[in-house]
Amino acid sequence: MLRVVGQLAALVVVFVVFRWLIGNLVTNYSRLNIGFDFGFLNVPTQFQIAYHPEFNPRLPVWRMVLVGVKNTGLAAMFGIAVAGVLGLVIGIGRLSQNWLAAKLSAAYVEFFRNIPPLVAIVFFSFAVFLYGPLPHLRDAIEVGLPGTASTLLVLSNGEWGVPGLRNTGNAPLFGVLALVAVAASAAVWVWRTRVNERSGEPHHRVLWSLGVLAVVLVGAYVILDGPVVIDWPQLSENRRRLASGFSVNSGFMSVAGALGLYTASHVAEIIRGSILAVPWGQTEAANALALTNFQRYRFVVLPQAMRIAIPPLINQALNLTKNTSLAVAVGYAEITTLTQTSIGNGRPAVQSIVILMLVYLGFSLLISLILNIVNRRLQLVTR
Repeated sequence: MLRVVGQLAALVVVFVVFRWLIGNLVTNYSRLNIGFDFGFLNVPTQFQIAYHPEFNPRLPVWRMVLVGVKNTGLAAMFGIAVAGVLGLVIGIGRLSQNWLAAKLSAAYVEFFRNIPPLVAIVFFSFAVFLYGPLPHLRDAIEVGLPGTASTLLVLSNGEWGVPGLRNTGNAPLFGVLALVAVAASAAVWVWRTRVNERSGEPHHRVLWSLGVLAVVLVGAYVILDGPVVIDWPQLSENRRRLASGFSVNSGFMSVAGALGLYTASHVAEIIRGSILAVPWGQTEAANALALTNFQRYRFVVLPQAMRIAIPPLINQALNLTKNTSLAVAVGYAEITTLTQTSIGNGRPAVQSIVILMLVYLGFSLLISLILNIVNRRLQLVTR
C-alpha cells in the first residue's frame, strides 16, 4: 500500500512541476509577444556562416538548419571512420605478442580514454592549427602534383585545400547512376556469396563487385561526356581565400579528428574484450590449420568477435555523433553552434531547441538502424 501511495505522490509532484514549467513558459512568451509556431524557419537568418561563402544572411533559417545537419553529419561520419579503423588496430595491438606494439597500444588507450573530449578538441584547434606550425592562408604551403602544373594541396592554419569535383552540367544524373552502380555492385556481392555457399567454388566477390562498379561508372562518365571534372585547389589573387577545390576548415579537422582519436580508445577496449571472449579453442584450431596471424584474425577470430562487439560499438557511434555538439568551443558550424547563434539573433529558443533535439534523434535512429542491420547480418543463423 505504501509503495502505491509513494508512486502516486511522485506522479503528482512530476505533474505539478511540469505544469508550472509550461505555465511559466506560456506567460513569458505572451509577455514577449512570441508565438509557439515554427514560422520563424522562413525568416532571414541575418548572419553569415564561416567558411560557407555561398550562404548569405538573407537566406531563411531552415537553410541554416540544413547546413548544420550537413556539417554535423560530415564530422560524425569522418570521426566514426577514424575511430573504427584506429580502434580495431589498437585493440588488436593490445593483444600483440610484440612487447613494443602492446605497450604503445596500451599507452594510447590510457592517454585518450582519460582526457575529456572537449580538451582534445580545444587542443587540436589551438595547438595544432591556430597556433601550430602551419602559416596563415596568405602564406599557405602549396604542394604541387608531380609532373603537372596543378596544385594538389594547400595547407594553412585555418583551412586546407584538396582536390574536389566541379559540375559541368550532368552531375545530378551522374550521381543517380553512381547510386545505381553501388546497388548493382552490392547485388553482385550477394550473388557471388550465394554461389560460394551453394557450390563451394571461390566467390571472388571483391573483384566482381569492383568490376561492375567500375564498368557502370566509367560507362556513365563516357556517355554523359564528362559530367564532373577534378577541381584543383587554388588560392585567389589576393590570397585571402580558396578560389577552387574543396576546402576543409580547421574546425572540422579539430572536431572530427579529436573525437575520432578519443573514441578509438574506447573502441579498442571493446575490440580487445570481444577478441578475448572468443573461445581459445578457435585460435588453437586456426593454428592447427597453419593459418597466418592475418588469416587467423580475418577468417576465424574477428568474425566471431564482431558479433560481441557490434552492440557496444553502436553506443560509441552515438556518443561520438552527440559529442560533435562540443564543436561550439572552436566555432565549427555544426547544428548546435548554429542553433545557439540563431537563438542569440532573436529566434525563439524553445522551438529551436526542439528542432535541435529532433536532428540528433534522427542521427541516432539512422546510425542505430544501419548498425543493427549489420549486427543482424553477423549473427549466427540457428535452425
